[in-house]
Amino acid sequence: MKQKIVIKVEMPCDRCRSKALSLVAAAGGVLSVALAGDARDQVVVVGDGVDPVRLAGALRRKVGPAEILQLASQAKDEGAGGSNAPAPAPGAPAQYAPPTAWHYYQYPPPVSAVCEPPAAGYEDSICSIM
Repeated sequence: MKQKIVIKVEMPCDRCRSKALSLVAAAGGVLSVALAGDARDQVVVVGDGVDPVRLAGALRRKVGPAEILQLASQAKDEGAGGSNAPAPAPGAPAQYAPPTAWHYYQYPPPVSAVCEPPAAGYEDSICSIM
């Protein structure tokens, strides 16, 4: 579901605006980014599955003070040119994820030798290999 997020960011110079736009555009799920407001201090983000809290936090860390002004979700038009692709089953992964376990060669355990001191009356010690 598409959502529109408006974030007010303190951006005193063009370099800060450029940095804010590139930071937001690099976030996952962002479809479009624009500047708004009289002072060009508002970033308008349209995207699918964008986390506005993380976006505002990243802008605070990299650019300056930021606050979320507006969150709006845009409903999809079902009748206008919708595709007939079936929706994924609930609980099924949406995309292929590579396996997380790595299989390494299992080396045999190291060989250890246990030697006991010679018993009374014997000259050689007794060694056993495990």
